[in-house]
Amino acid sequence: MFNNSRFSQLRQNPQFLLLAMAFVMPLVFSVWNALLNNFVVEKAQFNGAQIGMLQSLREVPGFLAFTAVFLLLVLKEQTLALVALAVMCIGVAATGWLPFELGLYCTTVLMSIGFHYFETINQSLTLQWVDRDKTAHFMGQQLAVKSFASLLAFGAIWILMEWFAVSYTAMYMLAGGVGLIIVALLWTGFDNFSHGSIQHKHMFLRKRYWLYYALVFFSGARRQIFMVFASFMMVEKFGYSVGDISLLFIINYVFNLFFAPKIGKFISKIGERKALTIEYVGLLVVFISYALVENSQIAAGLYVIDHLFFAMAIAVKTYFQKIADEKDFASTAGVSFTINHIAAVVIPALLGILWLSSPSMVFYVGAGFALCSLCLALNIPNTPAIGNEAVKSPF
Repeated sequence: MFNNSRFSQLRQNPQFLLLAMAFVMPLVFSVWNALLNNFVVEKAQFNGAQIGMLQSLREVPGFLAFTAVFLLLVLKEQTLALVALAVMCIGVAATGWLPFELGLYCTTVLMSIGFHYFETINQSLTLQWVDRDKTAHFMGQQLAVKSFASLLAFGAIWILMEWFAVSYTAMYMLAGGVGLIIVALLWTGFDNFSHGSIQHKHMFLRKRYWLYYALVFFSGARRQIFMVFASFMMVEKFGYSVGDISLLFIINYVFNLFFAPKIGKFISKIGERKALTIEYVGLLVVFISYALVENSQIAAGLYVIDHLFFAMAIAVKTYFQKIADEKDFASTAGVSFTINHIAAVVIPALLGILWLSSPSMVFYVGAGFALCSLCLALNIPNTPAIGNEAVKSPF
C-alpha cells in the first residue's frame, strides 16, 4: 500500500503518520465505547455501581501513564505508539468473548493500557513534530480525522447489528482485527522519524507548570461525567438501543468532522484563555441541564453540545506547548495523563454509588468541576510563554 510511488512523500511525512494513527485509535475504540453500555446491561446485567467500577478500572492505566517514560529507555516513541495501538486492538477483539464481570474488567484493562500509552506518546510526538503556530489547527485536523474514523465505526455498527443482526462478539472481533491490520501496515510502511529535542527520560513536576497540572486534573474529573454517566443515562433513563446510541454518536462526530478544524483555527485566533472560558461556561450550563432534563430529544441535543465543547480542550495542550521546554514534552505528557486520571480512577466508582440514589446529583457534581476549571482558566495569560505561565501564581 505505502510502497506505491503516490505515497512516497506521505510515508516520509511524520504529520501524516500522526493523522494515520489518529484514524486507527477511534476506529477501534469507538466500537468498544458505543457497544459498552448495551453490552454490559444485556449480557452481564450490570447496574450503575458495576459500570462505575468498570470505568474506574479503565482509568487505572491512565493513572499509570507516567510509566511510559521508562519504556522510552528501550523503545523509540514512534515504536511505542504503534505497539500500544496493537495492544488496544487485542483488548477490544477479546471483549465479546468474556461477557461476565471479571472478564469484562480484564479486557477493559488490557484495552485501556494500549489506549492510554498511545495517547500519552501521541501527545508528545504531536508537540514535537508540529510547529507551535500550527499546533492548534493540526490538532483540529486530528479531531476531524478521529471523527471520520468514528463515523465509519458507528455506521458499521448500525448497519451490521441493526440490519444483519451481527453479534456483539463478531463486532468486537471485526473492530480489533481491522485495527491490527492497519497497525501492521503503518509499522512497515513509514520511515523512522527523528524526534526533535532529546526528551527527558525521568519523572518530574515543575512549579511553573502548576496551572497546566490543575487544568488537566479537573479535565479528567469532568470528562468522566460525559464519558460514563451521560451515555449511561441515555440507555437507563431514556431506553436508547444500540442503534439509537450509534446514531447519536454519528451526529456527534459529523459535527466534529466539520467544526473541529475550525475550532483549532478559532483557538489560534482568540487564544487559550478565551477559548477555555467559553468551553467551561458552556459545560457548566450543559451539566446543570443534564440534571434537569426529562425529554429524550433534549437530552440528545445536550449530549451533542457537550461533545462539541470538549473539542476546545485542544487549548489546554497548546497552552502547555507555549510555556514548556521542548525537552519536557514526553515526560510531562506521561505525568499529565497520570494527573488527569487521579480523579478519573475514583470518581466513576464513587459517583456510580451516588447514581443509585440520585442521578441528578451526579451532574451537579460535574457542574462543580466545570466551575473549578473556569476559575483556573482565568489565570491563563493572554499571551502565554516561558516565563509568563500564569496571570497570578499562588506559589
